[in-house]
Amino acid sequence: MFWDTTGVLIGLLVGILGGLGGAAVFARIRGQTTQALAEEILATARREAETIRREAEISAKQEALRRREALDAEVDTARKDLREQEKRLEKRADLLDQKLDLSNKKEREFESVQRYLAEQQEDLNRCQAEVKQVLADQREALYRIAQLDYDEARSLLLRRLEDELRHEVGGLILKHEQSLRETCQQRARQVLATAIQRYAAPHTAETTVSTVDIPTDDMKGRIIGREGRNIRAFEKATGVDVIVDDTPGIVIVTGFDNFRREVAKLALEKLIQDGRIHPTRIEEIVKETQEEMEQHIRQVGLAAAQEANVPGLHDKLIDLLGRLKFRTSYSQNVLQHSLEVAYLTGLMADELGLDGALGRRCGLLHDIGKAADHEMEGGHPAVGGELTKRYGERREVVHAALGHHDDLRPDTPYTVLVAAADAISASRPGARRETLDKYVRRLEELEALAYGFPGVEQAYAIQAGREVRVIVDSQQLGDEAAAKLCRDLARAIQEQLTYPGEVKVTVLRETRIVEFAR
Repeated sequence: MFWDTTGVLIGLLVGILGGLGGAAVFARIRGQTTQALAEEILATARREAETIRREAEISAKQEALRRREALDAEVDTARKDLREQEKRLEKRADLLDQKLDLSNKKEREFESVQRYLAEQQEDLNRCQAEVKQVLADQREALYRIAQLDYDEARSLLLRRLEDELRHEVGGLILKHEQSLRETCQQRARQVLATAIQRYAAPHTAETTVSTVDIPTDDMKGRIIGREGRNIRAFEKATGVDVIVDDTPGIVIVTGFDNFRREVAKLALEKLIQDGRIHPTRIEEIVKETQEEMEQHIRQVGLAAAQEANVPGLHDKLIDLLGRLKFRTSYSQNVLQHSLEVAYLTGLMADELGLDGALGRRCGLLHDIGKAADHEMEGGHPAVGGELTKRYGERREVVHAALGHHDDLRPDTPYTVLVAAADAISASRPGARRETLDKYVRRLEELEALAYGFPGVEQAYAIQAGREVRVIVDSQQLGDEAAAKLCRDLARAIQEQLTYPGEVKVTVLRETRIVEFAR
């Protein structure tokens, strides 16, 4: 019984110990399984966190890219607004310059009229004094007549006859002077008409935009560069704007300086052919192109001098002539305009029996100041006069450059011929950026504006719109009213119309009285 009880206890004890051991083993196995599960969960969480982080980065980059595109669009809009403001400011500056020139011209005319009136007043005073003296002499002569003998009376009669004949001779001289003046005017018109008919040059309006062909649209991305660094470096080096839009196969280069725009166009073409587009290469290509353009300018100047048949020019004047190819005035190329003026001046000089070679030289160099007016103070006539004088040109050439815009009184016939040729080249239809429709419309607007005033019978816009002549009804308007109409019409043209240069307003009033003897 004891051994049975002992055996049972031992069995229980062994069972308990076995259970405890099994429980311990089970607990250890369970702990290992839980740890592995926890590590697996932790790894899964890390992977999900990494995925979420990457998605957040992608979303942030997309948002930044979207904001960058919006900012670029705003910058483009701001640039366009700035360009439009610059255009308006330039237009206002041109209008102010024109008004200032007109004011200066009117002031000079007013001073000339004052001098003329002062001279007339002096002549009138002198004539009055002479009349008083003559009356006194006649009065004394009457007192002496009763006491004159035959010889004295004969001498007095001869003196009076001589005075009368002198007045008649003066009248004949005035008559012949008037006839000679009319003949000279007719001859001048014939010379101008002959020169214009003998020379007819084509004209192409200049623009402020150039296009560059690209092989593929993928090149646009390379031109722009990473975050736009290439295009910014190119615009900074050349001073122009580069427009890369959705237009297939081209990139647009725009700028108001034709020289910079040409350098930018050539440099961009070289970069596209080279294929290596980065800021350092861009600076190298632009510098190389600028040096090549200096040589090109010299060749253009030499070609222009040879085409105009003007030999012996100073090297600096040749360089300035070449630069005129990249200068425009109202979209008219200044170098082509100078060649036209040279031809026209030479033709008119030959017609008048003057030196045609000197006339061509004056015409070719009359606008040379426009190539350096941004480097020297003063308008282009003063700058041109200074340059031609500095580089040893003749007095006629210097005076033509100074006075072709009536800034001073012409002392040589070549200055007058250059001024006439300059007006012909600049004001003929099509010479400047004006289509035939716009040209005709501007003339019609001038005439329509004149017809809007009361008392106007006929109105004619002549000289390419530089002058409007108005014929008024003499019964309806007097001299004072005609003068007021002239001022009001000029003021209305200034306020309501847009035109290059100035417009001369001439009002004609004539009274005719006709009767028939029956």
